[in-house]
This record gives sequence, structure tokens and C-alpha cells, in this order.
Amino acid sequence: MGSYKRLLLFVKPYGFTLAFGLICMIVAAAAYLIVPWLIKDVVNKVLQAKDLATLNLIVIAILAVFLVRGFATYGQTYTMQYVGQRVIIDLRETLFKHLQKLDQAYFDRRQTGVIMSNLTNDVGALQSAIVDNLIAMITEGVTLIGSLVSMIVLDWRLTLVTLIIVPVVLGIINIFGKRLRLAGHDVQGRIADITALLQETVSGMRIVRSFARENYEVKRFENVNQENFQAVMKATRLTSLLSPMVEFSAAIAVAVILWYGGYSVVKGMISAGALIAFLIYAINLSNPVKRLSQVYGNIQKAMAAGDRVFAILDTQPTVKEKADAITLPEVKGRVKFDHVSFSYDGEKNALHEMDLDIPAGSMTAIVGPSGAGKTTIANLIPRFYDVTGGTLYVDDYDVRDVTFASLRGQIGVVPQETVLFNASVKQNILYGRLDASDEEVYAAAKAANALEFIERMPLGMETIIGERGNALSGGQRQRISIARAILKDPKILILDEATSALDTESEKLVQEALDRLLKNRTAIVIAHRLSTIKDADRIVVLQQGRIEEIGTHEELMQHGGTYKHLYSIQFASKG
Repeated sequence: MGSYKRLLLFVKPYGFTLAFGLICMIVAAAAYLIVPWLIKDVVNKVLQAKDLATLNLIVIAILAVFLVRGFATYGQTYTMQYVGQRVIIDLRETLFKHLQKLDQAYFDRRQTGVIMSNLTNDVGALQSAIVDNLIAMITEGVTLIGSLVSMIVLDWRLTLVTLIIVPVVLGIINIFGKRLRLAGHDVQGRIADITALLQETVSGMRIVRSFARENYEVKRFENVNQENFQAVMKATRLTSLLSPMVEFSAAIAVAVILWYGGYSVVKGMISAGALIAFLIYAINLSNPVKRLSQVYGNIQKAMAAGDRVFAILDTQPTVKEKADAITLPEVKGRVKFDHVSFSYDGEKNALHEMDLDIPAGSMTAIVGPSGAGKTTIANLIPRFYDVTGGTLYVDDYDVRDVTFASLRGQIGVVPQETVLFNASVKQNILYGRLDASDEEVYAAAKAANALEFIERMPLGMETIIGERGNALSGGQRQRISIARAILKDPKILILDEATSALDTESEKLVQEALDRLLKNRTAIVIAHRLSTIKDADRIVVLQQGRIEEIGTHEELMQHGGTYKHLYSIQFASKG
């Protein structure tokens, strides 16, 4: 019930609307409870006394009752759907906002499709717990209590006989409820697996086709789909077993009532009309018990999704902004690593007590083999991760002492894999600075060597470029990314192998744009193609998380160490 109570907290802002819906539910259920009393009078008064006037009144009363019930049912359905939809919207927004606060490590450890499933499938599953199941729970609960009170008024002895079966039913519900919750967890997990596989396959369709792995992906999808089917059928078996077991228990109670009630009528202990009314209430009692057992099972399955949602909301970022964090003033751009160490897993260090002072306005290139720690440096400066040892400074400010917005607002990142959004060219460039004017957007595009191809597009700046910019070539995507960075005008610029995936012609255009971007700012260039960093003020050579060499291109070539070896290999491969 912990997750359900937390879910109800999201209902609290809509208390008045919910209260109206609850009143409608009670009225609808109460109207249904009046009918057996009217039928009792038909048997005892109309049929025995042949009183047609009373019959007419009872018929009118029944019509009036069902008219009221109709209005109440409409009211409960509309208001509860409204509350349910508002709660789902609020919950989804809360979850999305919380995801924005989680650090990069959280997303690096999880599949994108699973996170998408949490926001869509899991949150959607909670809607039934709020709307349909809550309506059924309250309506059937009122019917259950009303029927029980009416039965006691009609004959308390018959009521006692009926209640003997209740502990049995509650025991069955409890046993099945626990199993249904576990089965619900499994179902939601399998749905997340399907979403994750779909996201991977659709986004990587070019790779799938280039390796002719369509059949392989179909097999993979069939496997996870089958696992989902098996999980759903397991939950269905439990749900299907619960209902008939409760029904059979209720049938035993009805059989006992029929025998003992018939005996009481024969002995004159109860009227025939009272027995008929009692039987209707007994059936009314068994139906809510059966439906409530189904509702309980459905809520247990839905709360499995709730557990997954609240598990995310309970996750705290490891990289946190201090409560007293200060706003970083406009910086000159000096970056200093003071005995900085870092580990992704808490065991193996990616950086070992690194000392590196990058002067403001300089261009520093970071090179080294894969796994040397190059990208780690790029992740630490904007605080995507926190150092595990030592201190990282920007203009003598410990990056852990300043706000995220003021730090990252002065840092630009141009990654190797450009991420663009399914929006217009203009909107993607504006992402660098949302309040920029059209003139500034065009100037940034021109400086990035992007304006020429943009103007050839069907709608120019307003052309939609597709998911991740798939309507563009790699060089075009990279130039829009550079235009975005130019518009941001950061004091510190990080280039993470920004040209390594481009052809020669695209690389030339991108490099020209980068040269403009690098002026008058601190540049940290992670390079794979060493020919692009020959003019760097300093080149830092990393090896297994440590600085092995540092100097200009000429100094390192004369030194004859790792840098010269790497450069010679690339030069030889070009030859």
C-alpha cells in the first residue's frame, strides 16, 4: 500500500473534484441498494394483497431510482476520468523533471528504451489504478457495506451464516494478491525490454541493414515478445483463478442461505418477500466481493508499475548542486586539475592524481589511445561526473561550489556524435541560446559554414531535419552543432573528436568553422586525427589515466615518445 498511498498524494490537489466524484459513486451505489426493498414490497404487499396502486408507485419509484443512478454514474465517470488524467499528467511531468536532475551516470547505466517505458507504459498502467479500479473499489465497497447492513436489518441470523465464508474469501485474496504483484513486476519489466529493443533497433536500422541482420533482429524481438507473452499469461492465470475461487466460495454461501432461508419461511420465521430481498442482497454481497478481488489483483499489478516509477523518484543524483552554491561569474576560461582522480565504478581509476593547468584563451589538445581518460576529462569539466579525488577549478572556483547553470552556461561541448532534435534547423541552432534573434541565428549558421546548405533546403531554416537530424549528412549535422555552439558563445569549449567521423571534404568545412569557433576562448580538443591539432598551444598525451607527455607539436616530435609514435602511425597509414 506504500506506493498506492504515494500515488494518492498526487490526487490531493484535485480533492474537491474527487469529492464530487465520490458523492456520485455513493449515490449510484445507494440507488442500486433501494431496488431489493421495493421488490420485497411487491411480493409482500402487491402480490398478496393484489394492491395495484402500490404496484404503480413501486414501478415509478424504480424508474426514478434508475434515472438518478444514471446521472450519478455519468458524474462519477467524467469526474474520475478528469482526476485520473490530471494525476497521470502531473506524475509524468514530475518523473520527467526528476530525470532532468539525475546525473549522467544514471543514464549511462540504463537503456534508453527502459527509461521511455517508465514514462509511458509504467505511468499509463497507473491510470487504471486511479480511475477504473478506484471507481470499482468505492462503488463495490458501498454496495458491499449497504448490502450487509440491509441483510442484518432483514434477518441477523441469516447474515451470520453468510459471513462465515468471508474469512475464507479474504484469505484467498491475500494469497493471490502477493503473487499478482510479483507477476505484475515481471510484466512491466518485459514491456520495458520490448520498448528498449525497439528503440535500439529503430535507431540503429542503418547498421541492421548494412550487416543484413534483419532476420537476427526479428528473432531477438520474437524472443522478448514471447517472454512478455509468458509473463502476461502467468498474471492472467492468477487473475483467472482468483475470480472463480471467490465465486465458488460465494456460491456455497448462497446455497446455505437458500436452504436456511427456505426453512425459515416454511416455519414462519421470515416472510417470502424478505427472503427474496435477502437473496438479492446476498448476491449483491457476493458480486462486490468478486469484483473487489479482481480490483485488488489489478491494483497489485498496477502498483508493480508504481514501484518502478517511485524507484526512479527515490533515486538521488550522485552529482548534486550544493544548497549554498554560488553563481559563477563570467569567467576568463582557466581550467585547472589539481591532483584529480576519478573512477566510474569506485574500483578502477580512469584518472590518477592528474595535475594540469590550462590557461585562459589557450588551445589544449588531449590525445592518447582508447581508454586513456580523454573523454573522462571532457565529462568532469561541466560536472557530468564529480571528481573522486582532488579538485577541479574554473578560474580558481571549485566547480563543486557553483551552480550547474552558471557553470554549464559558460561551457560549450561539440561531441563526435552530434545530437540534434526532430525540429527545424532554426530551433536546433537556437538551442544554444533560446533568446537569440534571427540575425544572430543566421550569423552563427554562416560562421559554421552551414548557411549555404541550409538555404538549399525546401523550407530553409524552417525545414524539419528528422529524428537525431537523420535528414542531414554527418558533416551537415556537425556544422549545425557548431552553429549552436557559436550562438552560445561559451568561454570554454570542449571538442570531443568533432571531426573524426567525417569525410575529407566535410572535415575541411567543419575545421574552418571550428577555427572560427576557437578564437578568443579556452579550447580543450580531444583529437583522434593528430593533423588537426598541430597548431595547439599545448598537446597533452594521456596513457592509462596519467599524463605521459606534454608540449607543443614540435617539442613532442623532437622528444620521440608516445606522441611521435602515434603521429608516425597515422602519417604512415595515410601514405
